[in-house]
Amino acid sequence: MVRRIWLIILAFGWVLSSAGFAGAQTSAPQPDLSKLADEAQGWLADLVKINTVNPPGNESATAKYISAIFQKEGISNEVLEMAPGRSIVIARLQAGPLADPTNALLLVAHQDTVGVDPKKWSMDPFAAVVREGYLYGRGSIDDKAMLTANIATMVELKRTRARLGRDVLFLATDDEEQGGPASIKNTIQKYWDKIACAYALNEGGRVIVKDGKVQYVGIQASEKVAYNVTVTATGPSGHGSMPRPESAVVHLATAIEKLGTYQVPAQPSTITLRYFEQLAKVEDDDTAKWMRALEQPARTDLAYKHLSEMSPMWNSMLRDTIAPTMLQAGVRVNVIPSEATANLNVRMLPGHSIDELIGQFGKIVNDPQIRFQLAPDSGENAPPSEITSPLYQTIERLTPQEFPGAVSVPLLGTGATDSASLRLHKVQAYGLEPFPLTEEDYSRVHGDEERMSVDGFHKGVIFLYHVVATFASSK
Repeated sequence: MVRRIWLIILAFGWVLSSAGFAGAQTSAPQPDLSKLADEAQGWLADLVKINTVNPPGNESATAKYISAIFQKEGISNEVLEMAPGRSIVIARLQAGPLADPTNALLLVAHQDTVGVDPKKWSMDPFAAVVREGYLYGRGSIDDKAMLTANIATMVELKRTRARLGRDVLFLATDDEEQGGPASIKNTIQKYWDKIACAYALNEGGRVIVKDGKVQYVGIQASEKVAYNVTVTATGPSGHGSMPRPESAVVHLATAIEKLGTYQVPAQPSTITLRYFEQLAKVEDDDTAKWMRALEQPARTDLAYKHLSEMSPMWNSMLRDTIAPTMLQAGVRVNVIPSEATANLNVRMLPGHSIDELIGQFGKIVNDPQIRFQLAPDSGENAPPSEITSPLYQTIERLTPQEFPGAVSVPLLGTGATDSASLRLHKVQAYGLEPFPLTEEDYSRVHGDEERMSVDGFHKGVIFLYHVVATFASSK
């Protein structure tokens, strides 16, 4: 009874404050998104300057920086330690007197980055140098731009006292690049009650610029599942002066040549078929004809071939892929080793069986000196998000308003993101990397001279704000 009375009092207080707030709406600050984007560029530069290469991650330094911004803006937030030196940030803008996860929106981005070889950069990869319209630095795209845009969105919603129809949550994750003990899997296990939601926006999408104009907005609604398979070859050891055909190295090389050139038959998902159907509307005639041919049974095999050859990304979207990534053998230059190993990085379409594929490997190689073992760091085989949800439809509706002439397309992500873990918790999670970039820009992710277009960053901050503000104003 006492608890019920307190809930009534709390709800009544919320009604009174809401009524007063509604009366003050005419004087509420209007969004100044150009100013916000300028301010966000400074935050992005500061975040790039914080070295969060994983391992070790060192995300706690970034978490403190983010928390300080939120504290200054009066946004309730928590910094939670996941491991020594590794912290996440959770923040919330609440629509009502009580938190409501049943229709809440979560903004997600990770704080860590992949490693970097400074010798292959023309500038310090952590100096956030701006040159010829680009901000250079490790993490400038993956994923500190998204992290910054999420911060900016939360800040502007708070500053303008936005009328929310649903809670908007913020989560800065750790350990996305390695998927270890500080990753989103453990965050969900420990703190799901703090981030429970119905919808989420994360990295993984694309806003592709072609010939100086936005061609399409790719909304990641599903993603491939990552596996690693160890290939081990065995054979007699001996002196390098007396080579033998049953050498482990020779057998491993032969096996890798077969597997590295093997192409799994195409099996496009519904999302991928929809992607090509939509993209055909804005592609050049020669490319579009092969996209449309996917709907013509007599021409599908030829269409698979042409589209796979046109783009490595399209090839990966159409089928399971196998990429040899590491080789290891030998202890001295003049010793024939008795064992040699390789790693295969396998990316499978959701729902496909890795065990069946490994069984196929044995038939392809057909060598008793070769064995295969699945590594324990498998990805999560999550169901796709709906492409008819209110959030997806909001992005669809806003795309031509933000980028005239562009189309929105559902995207099967070829890489792995934190969204898979959320989808396994029945969250409608979508990748929306809102920054207009070229394919060449995206090719630098995880590579040398990673950079973010300053103009693209500004447009992306504004686009993301419009998506979130529009969706969050509804119930």
